[in-house]
Amino acid sequence: MSILLDADTTFIVQGITGREAVNLTRECLDYGKGAKIVGGVTPGRKGREVHGVPVYDTVAQVIDSHGGPIDGSVVTVPPAFTKDAVFEALENDVKLVVIVTERIPRRDVAEMVELAGLRGARIIGPNCLGIIVPEVIKMGGIGGPARDAAKAYSPGPVGVISRSGGMTTEMSSTLTAAGLGQSTAVSIGGDAIIGSTYAELMPLFEADEQTEAIVIYSEPGGRMEAELARWVTENESRLPIVAFMAGRFMDEMPGMSFGHAGTIVEGKEDTASEKIERLAAAGITVAEEISEIPALIAERLGSPSPA
Repeated sequence: MSILLDADTTFIVQGITGREAVNLTRECLDYGKGAKIVGGVTPGRKGREVHGVPVYDTVAQVIDSHGGPIDGSVVTVPPAFTKDAVFEALENDVKLVVIVTERIPRRDVAEMVELAGLRGARIIGPNCLGIIVPEVIKMGGIGGPARDAAKAYSPGPVGVISRSGGMTTEMSSTLTAAGLGQSTAVSIGGDAIIGSTYAELMPLFEADEQTEAIVIYSEPGGRMEAELARWVTENESRLPIVAFMAGRFMDEMPGMSFGHAGTIVEGKEDTASEKIERLAAAGITVAEEISEIPALIAERLGSPSPA
C-alpha cells in the first residue's frame, strides 16, 4: 500500500510546455511502472504533444477527452497564474494538486488551500518536489531523473515527510543504503503556508498498513512541529517517528535563514532548540545527524541495526 498515489493514479501537468514541466513529465513517465499522465494544459497550445502526452487549452478539455475524472494535477505555471490554474483544477473535481511553483503570494496560497478544503481536495506544496511511491509512481520532480530516483528510493516500511525537496531524497537514499525502504515519500514544501503539514499527513500514514515508522526532516520557523507533537500525543500514534532538525546554528545567529520562506523565526517557539524539546516531549526521537536515522528507525522497529 501507499498514501496519496498508487499504480492507477491518473494526473495531468498544468503548464506542461514549460521547460521545467517538459523535463518533469519525462521523469514521471520513465519512473517505476510509468505514470498515467493523461494530458497536459497550456492555454493556446492545444494539439501539441509533450513526450507523447496530448496538450489541451483547459482542464475540462482533458477530462472530456479522457472520458472521466482525473485524480491529480502537477502545477508548474508561473507564480502570477498559479492560483487560477489550481482553482481550475479544483473546480473540475481534481482531488490531489501538487504545486511545484515557488514565490507564490501568501494570500493566493491561503485562498487555494481554503478552496481545496471546501472541495474535499488536498494540496501538496507549493514550492515542493512532489510525491513518490518507490518502484511504482512519482508525481513531480522528486528524485530527479528516473534512473536517479530508482537508486535513492526503494519499497519498504518507512514513510518520509520533508519540508526540503532535496532532503526528501537525501534521507530516503540514506534509508535505502541501510536496507530500509520507503512506503511513500512526500516533499511538502518550504513555504510559510502549505497545503499539507506533517500532522495533516499523519492520519494517512497511520491508516497505511505498509507504513511502520515515519522519518521527518524539519527546519526552524513555523509551528508545524508543535502541531505534529500535539497530534501524536492526542491520537496515541502507533508509528514511531524519527526527526532530523536542520539549522540548529540559527539559534546562535539571529537573522540568518535557509532561504525557505517557512524558516523565518518569529519567536522563541520557532527556534530549533525549542522544536527539538517539543518533539522529544511527544516521544519523537530527534537524530543528531542524518546518518543516525537508519539505526534509530531500526531500533524503534525492534529490528537488527543496519550495517
